[in-house]
Amino acid sequence: MFGSIVSFIGQSYESSRHIYNIIGAVLSAMLAYKAFYYAIGFLFTRKFKPAKNNHKYGILIAARNEEAVIGNLLDSINKQDYPKDLIDVFVVADNCTDDTASIAKSYGAKCYERFDEDHKTKGFALQFLFENIKKDYGIEHYEGYFIFDADNLLNKNYITKMNDAFDSGEKIITSYRNTKNFDENWIASTYALHWLRSIRSNHRARSILRLATNIQGTGFLFSNEIVRNGWKYTGLTEDRALTADAVARGYQITYQDEAEFFDEQPISLKIALRQRLRWSKGHLMAFVESGPQLFINIFFGKLFIKDKWGKKNEQRTFFGRVLESIRHRFASYDTLMQLTPLVVFNLARWLLVSVIIYGCFSFSNGINDLYVFGGSTVVAKLLSFIFNKPHISLKPGISAFFVSMLIAIWLRILYRLGMYITNMWAAVYVFIVERKRINKISFLKKVLFTITWPTFDIIGRYTTYIALFVKVTWKPIPHVSKVTIDDVDTSNGVK
Repeated sequence: MFGSIVSFIGQSYESSRHIYNIIGAVLSAMLAYKAFYYAIGFLFTRKFKPAKNNHKYGILIAARNEEAVIGNLLDSINKQDYPKDLIDVFVVADNCTDDTASIAKSYGAKCYERFDEDHKTKGFALQFLFENIKKDYGIEHYEGYFIFDADNLLNKNYITKMNDAFDSGEKIITSYRNTKNFDENWIASTYALHWLRSIRSNHRARSILRLATNIQGTGFLFSNEIVRNGWKYTGLTEDRALTADAVARGYQITYQDEAEFFDEQPISLKIALRQRLRWSKGHLMAFVESGPQLFINIFFGKLFIKDKWGKKNEQRTFFGRVLESIRHRFASYDTLMQLTPLVVFNLARWLLVSVIIYGCFSFSNGINDLYVFGGSTVVAKLLSFIFNKPHISLKPGISAFFVSMLIAIWLRILYRLGMYITNMWAAVYVFIVERKRINKISFLKKVLFTITWPTFDIIGRYTTYIALFVKVTWKPIPHVSKVTIDDVDTSNGVK
């Protein structure tokens, strides 16, 4: 019975492999536009004219036991060159057992304390804060709201530069994310390089094309209309949920390259793995929640949007409406591609075709002169050169069944190793193009960080696989850096 079933499955290998290759080619074609993002991001970013009007902002900070760093953030806010009477700082001391609240108050922040161990995410803390702002001031008392984490530091011209973008009419704006502990160790450097890669590969191009870039946790500004009905993003990754929801409803999300802030990255592998698992779970949840609406928007535009934010009847020419429709549809497609867990789909089709069906095929047909170092990656070519192109042949049977599966897994590992080594170029690229905005790092550390950089994507891939099957809860990330804005401010040197 076993042999009959295996042989039957194996008969579909050739056709399955053909379909596998077609799907791979289609997915590659669907993502080919990303190459244009890199080209645009290398050369251009959107510029904003100096604002004609200064707007009133609320700055929101969710903090849980952040006594070590929140004072430095509030100090950098107090040093802003923006009119002080147009800025109010709100801190939610969320389930704190330290002096976060008293420190926040000592710097002049309006502090609300929250104690709720059943709803722990940053999103719930922000929801609580918005509810109190609505009750005590009214949401429309502030024209826009900034979101920061307690470990952030702001260049002294940060709010002024963000105001330039806001005054131009933009409703959601993110900014340049730098790292205050870039060279502390290799783990922190992988995060730092990732944020800078995102700027060059996504934010700059999308801002030029008037699309929608992705919000990344902190350092962003949005109009009060976004929260006119309250803050509803309370999941594991409130930034990804807000991004998907805003794009689905037709908003642009732009990027202001001249507004720079700094944050602290994890230096513990345990903490990094925990954080990345939460991100992966949150991304999967955002795909499930907003993916269907984004998919519908690709084909129908804003026709089936239930809750339109902002102006519903914008005065546009016919040509203007056509361009807006194209922009919104492509922005929905672009965001959907970013949310879609392609690594999961690719793993599933590889397991089905290259491991299971090929194993069944080998059971009936054997293994005929299979090259064990196949592939075009640097690792495959090096091993081929060293070992003189070894091949394997086996007669049909159970041995061929299991050996073929092991070889398929080996070839996958070989391919991944080659791809990760090739991806080191991204770190070299970032170190070159962002050299003026990266604090001085020794050459040897740059070499080390380039070698270790691919682990960021490796961790992201495998935490996504794990997130499919495990329950993930929100846990705080500890921050202890003593770096102040005076140590890292680049506002005088940014071009």
